[in-house]
Amino acid sequence: MPTWTTTAAANYETLSYFGHDPWWLVLLKAVFCFAFLVVTVLIAIVWERKVVAWMQLRIGPNRHGPWGLLQSLADGVKLALKEDLVVAKADKVVYVLAPIVCAIPAFMAFAVIPFGPANDEISIFGTRTPMQLTDLPVALLYILATASIGIYGIVLAGWSSGSTYPLLGGLRSSAQMISYEIAMGLSFAAVFIYSGSMSTSQIVSSQQPTWFAVLLPVSFIVYVIAMVGETNRAPFDLPEAEGELVGGFNTEYSSLKFAMFMLAEYVNMVTVSAVASTLFLGGWRAPWPITAFWTGANHGWWPLLWIVLKIQLLLFFFIWLRGTLPRFRYDQFMKLGWKVLIPVSLVWLVMVAAVRALRNQGEQFGSVVLYVGAPICAVLLLSLVWDVLRRKEKPQPDGTAAAGEPHGGPSRPAAGGTFDPMAGGYPVPPLPGQQLPPVPRRRSRVPQAQPPADEPLQDALNGANQSEGS
Repeated sequence: MPTWTTTAAANYETLSYFGHDPWWLVLLKAVFCFAFLVVTVLIAIVWERKVVAWMQLRIGPNRHGPWGLLQSLADGVKLALKEDLVVAKADKVVYVLAPIVCAIPAFMAFAVIPFGPANDEISIFGTRTPMQLTDLPVALLYILATASIGIYGIVLAGWSSGSTYPLLGGLRSSAQMISYEIAMGLSFAAVFIYSGSMSTSQIVSSQQPTWFAVLLPVSFIVYVIAMVGETNRAPFDLPEAEGELVGGFNTEYSSLKFAMFMLAEYVNMVTVSAVASTLFLGGWRAPWPITAFWTGANHGWWPLLWIVLKIQLLLFFFIWLRGTLPRFRYDQFMKLGWKVLIPVSLVWLVMVAAVRALRNQGEQFGSVVLYVGAPICAVLLLSLVWDVLRRKEKPQPDGTAAAGEPHGGPSRPAAGGTFDPMAGGYPVPPLPGQQLPPVPRRRSRVPQAQPPADEPLQDALNGANQSEGS
């Protein structure tokens, strides 16, 4: 088990490979990162339409290019040729800058993503160089910072438009940023503790022979959920929910400014997928079945293939979610972030820190399980006993719940009986087990035959003549 001293020495050794490239090679790498993101976005747009059409038994794009492969270019041309509007009562400076603020940080975060080993294994025009633009001792903090700045573009777009629905979308986006970035940061912290570094190249090097998705499964799941919320993708696309906000923060945008918001969304998808691959899926490392029989899978230019495949699989996960799950309600969305993801991340982080501290002190696996597992089992047992012995809600004889009960009150009858939904002055939905009073039926507007004189009118209205015929 490596100690903190040896881990720090390995970090400095990895970072020593960076900062020695000539200026033209740095420029070439930057152009490659930009081109890689743009091309991946073009592929992702076509792929999303094709996959969702396949899931919904539709044809999908098939007109622009062979099998509709040029649909993304057609969308770009269409957006560029649309009329570029500026809302009359908008804050024009912020209104124009908001799409730029949203798009540029999405590209910046990709600068620290490793595409291969950092030990100068490849040669570009005769110059040995790592397959990464740059790396930092705090690379993941840099990713979090740039991701936070990108969300401000959405907030400013909603505020500067001078319209109600974009403002609501911007407020939702700010709440999303606060809640889900906390969970994302806590999932990062577990990786910091286990790898002993914030450098992306060193984190990938630490995932041998086991990926962090296996060693830190809770952090991986929390990050996957948080990255969907951070990118405003379904089922978490509340800032642009067309059902209740018309189009959300980008309602008042058109032409190339709208295209920049769309580009930023897809670039963010690629970036968070690359971060997930780097932190939890081994980064540029080939999966286990391949490395078992091919020793050269992680050398040369092959690592570029593995990380691209992992990014594409995570992009398919985004598309699969959009075609499968309905949009959350806003209260459900915030409850998931604050009451589920953050507490789970905090508890998991304490467990990871305790395990790493015990392992660094030389404790055996059995002792680690005893010291960490015993308190967890005790807490779970106490919670189970509390759940069994806690006071149950008891209805009063008048059909209402007792005062102080968690689900009752004078305006909220107990479960099991009928109740008046307007008793408290405003409509409330029924609790589980409660029944709404029967809804009175209006008379049918379909002309009815005149009933015979000897039959009551009510029998005719109730369809007595039809029941006799049947």
